[in-house]
Amino acid sequence: MFKYLWMVTQDLFLTVTLTTLMHAMLSRLFGRRGRLIHGIALGAGVLAAVALAVVKFNTKLIISSHWNHYIYAVILALTVLILLFCLLFGRKKNARLNAGGALLCAAGSLMSATLIFYALPGVLLYPFSFNTMGQGYLSSYYLVRLAGWLGALVLLLIYSRLLAGCASDIKPFGLAPFLLNAGLLSFAVYCFGRFFVPWVNRAKWLKWPVKYTDEAYGWIGDIMMFTANHSMLFIWIMAVLAALLAAVLFRQGTVIKEPYDNPAQLRKLKARNRHWRRMAAGVLACLVLCAVIMTVVKANDTKQVELSAPEAYTVDKEAGVILVSMENVSDGHLHRFEYKTEKNIDVRWIVVKKPNSASFGVGLDACEVCGNAGYFERNGQIICKRCDVVMNINTIGFKGGCNPIPLAYEVKDGNLVFRLEDILAGEKEFR
Repeated sequence: MFKYLWMVTQDLFLTVTLTTLMHAMLSRLFGRRGRLIHGIALGAGVLAAVALAVVKFNTKLIISSHWNHYIYAVILALTVLILLFCLLFGRKKNARLNAGGALLCAAGSLMSATLIFYALPGVLLYPFSFNTMGQGYLSSYYLVRLAGWLGALVLLLIYSRLLAGCASDIKPFGLAPFLLNAGLLSFAVYCFGRFFVPWVNRAKWLKWPVKYTDEAYGWIGDIMMFTANHSMLFIWIMAVLAALLAAVLFRQGTVIKEPYDNPAQLRKLKARNRHWRRMAAGVLACLVLCAVIMTVVKANDTKQVELSAPEAYTVDKEAGVILVSMENVSDGHLHRFEYKTEKNIDVRWIVVKKPNSASFGVGLDACEVCGNAGYFERNGQIICKRCDVVMNINTIGFKGGCNPIPLAYEVKDGNLVFRLEDILAGEKEFR
């Protein structure tokens, strides 16, 4: 759940903020026409993103790194145009949609559509990558992850609605376009750095006599490395700009500067200011929640889980077996064991007593899906370290899915008996 909560929030935050500010700016500049044109562009961007997601899901024709290269080029060109047109034509509220205004409206609408086309396809494909553990789309495994995915989308939708209201009512008029341009400029820096990545990869593929070093690529290489290592910085810049807008509107809602002739007009102005403060507070609350999700929740979800230490057992080399006392593994908890082979490879396996049963769940500490990441116990549940899927303890020992790779054993004289040849056969899983 938490994985897709922070992933969707992080993937779409920039796009949602920029498109929302763009919608508010075009609405204020060109009124209903600007709002309608931008709304049509948003719909077109969503439809194009859905189409791209379908193609990516059903074919291998789309290579994201190459595809994004062209998207970055479009974003860079549109950013330059929007900044130029804003300087020339973006100073008057409800301006006429003349030639210059039409170009600004078209560039801004195309920018929003491009941003959606860039960010949305991957998010739309997340639900198709959820592990259902073979239990279908109505299983708890699937629905919990879907809840995190939907929760992030709902949060961003609420944030967008509140931010649009703030940007529409903020004074002075030029503040919202200024913040939008600042956000676009910072995002353009990111796109500029990412734009050259395919060229570097192509140079490596063609084995050109140039290696990726600061000396070889100069300041372009510096920007590439900076954008690659500090991608979250651009999200925080956009968050600060949105918070500044909300803070200004909140301050604006604490004073009444307009003249009034009677108590009724005063009550109306107070109600308006109260509405502004609530919208601004809502934006700030959403920003705080998004920040917590992208920091605390993400850190907790991605923190490295330390596997428990391997436990002791007895080796009978003459008989070619390993003996594990049943008394030591009958408490219902996960027990991990490890054997070092002659090739200096540590082969791990786990044992857990099945609930309400005399049998044990036994398997290598690896699976066919996630490799040798291993399993750990959390709140009485056995969980895959790599994909965070909860194992059904009763199915441990059976082949398939994310289950541990089965490992044969026998019960004899109060011990679980493992043949060394079976342990060595699992050596290939831990190389």
